[in-house]
Amino acid sequence: MENQMFCFQCQETAGCKGCTISGVCGKKPEVARMQDLLVYVTKGLSAVTTELRDEGKAVDASVDHLVTVNLFTTITNANFDRESIVARIKETLAVKDGLLGQLSGASKLPKAALFKADESAFDEEAKKVGVLATRNEDIRSLRELITYGLKGLAAYTKHANALLKDDPEVDAFIQRALAATLDDSLTVNDLVALTLETGKYGVQGMADLDEANTSAYGNPEITRVDIGVRTNPGILVSGHDLKDLEMLLDQTQGTGVDVYTHSEMLPAHYYPFFKKYDNFAGNYGNAWWKQKEEFESFNGPILMTTNCIVPPKDSYKDRLFTTGAAGYPGCRHIDAPYGEKKDFSEIIELAKKCPAPTEIETGSIVGGFAHEQVFALADQVVDAVKSGAIRKFVVMAGCDGRMKSREYYAEFAKKLPKDVVILTAGCAKYKYNKRDLGDIGGIPRVLDAGQCNDSYSLALIALKLKEVFGKGDVNDLPIVYNIAWYEQKAVIVLLALLSLGVKNIHLGPTLPAFLSPNVTKVLVDNFGIGGITNVDDDLATMIG
Repeated sequence: MENQMFCFQCQETAGCKGCTISGVCGKKPEVARMQDLLVYVTKGLSAVTTELRDEGKAVDASVDHLVTVNLFTTITNANFDRESIVARIKETLAVKDGLLGQLSGASKLPKAALFKADESAFDEEAKKVGVLATRNEDIRSLRELITYGLKGLAAYTKHANALLKDDPEVDAFIQRALAATLDDSLTVNDLVALTLETGKYGVQGMADLDEANTSAYGNPEITRVDIGVRTNPGILVSGHDLKDLEMLLDQTQGTGVDVYTHSEMLPAHYYPFFKKYDNFAGNYGNAWWKQKEEFESFNGPILMTTNCIVPPKDSYKDRLFTTGAAGYPGCRHIDAPYGEKKDFSEIIELAKKCPAPTEIETGSIVGGFAHEQVFALADQVVDAVKSGAIRKFVVMAGCDGRMKSREYYAEFAKKLPKDVVILTAGCAKYKYNKRDLGDIGGIPRVLDAGQCNDSYSLALIALKLKEVFGKGDVNDLPIVYNIAWYEQKAVIVLLALLSLGVKNIHLGPTLPAFLSPNVTKVLVDNFGIGGITNVDDDLATMIG
């Protein structure tokens, strides 16, 4: 195992225990090791920046951005390119060494803050600092839970940064918490407290991103999105980054090239800003895991703006481009500093030479039910609840994935009583958003708030209902939680909900492999966290 890898950060990890030979995601051991080392040196850098702040010294925003992109780079399915990760390790070590000279003293710094190595030693050093370097199972479990939550928070923070919104308080916390995972003096109780604090800052980070998105693009509104195709050649945009989409749409004006969204980019259609682009064609395909077939049939180039890359087939690999934290060896990467325009001309010129997309479905889907749109419907919703037309809301947010066990969520949605409304965000919706589940007095039974990045809307909606119904506790509302998770952004959403006091969340299709039995017991005893069983029994438990 020492010569291979160990990774258990996603739901599909091998045997629900850990990937030790090669990642289920397609990540190779040599890439996994460099990601481990990148996380380690980023923790070391964070220990230095935290000490600098404790001494009253400023930390430049460029350092904050380096930390967040480093973490984002290690999220599941984001970056498979060993060389780009090695470059980030070198940059991080150089920045850290420069900051060390600003400290009054370095006696309190952990080993990671003083780490030095030539590239020739990176592979061997990486084997010493991975997940299993923490021997105590419960301490390891909590350190990883915090680290994965911070990865999710860093992803949200990076998206806000792309829209030139920074939150120094969130950045300082990310770095302080990363440094704390190196501190062997912290007890299980200390780390449980830090886990909940991570959730608190998760709420703040999601609020920052929501403000950045809505300030730039307006509040999402009810929108019907075409899922067919046009006759022009197209570019398919996947991932999550709205700023990348904006730049691409600007540069494709008048070129005869249409732009389509895929998977988590679908909710871009809900923002008023993007409706001005007449070549913004619609959504093509489904959740991320179906991309091998859908990218092939799309025929044109694909831009991956963030995570959710499936190792591409040779048939379209030369049409796959990456940007930001995303990367794949052999695929062209396009980037630019924050605030500067990325040049997508290479993608556009390639698109002009490609056939139009092959149609794989027709029709449309409706979304746009973020917090302001739902608030506008508040009276209608409240009346429906008071009259009994709506009995319950079930939050079915989170992720989709390729495991057969995820068909549970499609069946659960199908079997829900007709007086229950689904609140969703994230690609989990692809299990049911193309089914005709009807409406309740004009209110659709699937209210899609947007990307996993938009899960903040679901928290705000719950808090608004708590206020409207005069409840003292969010758990007294007619809302139940049946959440599908896959990767680390789902972890920060879970921790954010826990920090808001939400209890009795059902998490599936499996509980995280990185939760030790004792840590699981803490979550069960204090928050009522539970798994899923089968659809009929869970419907009886959750809906009654």
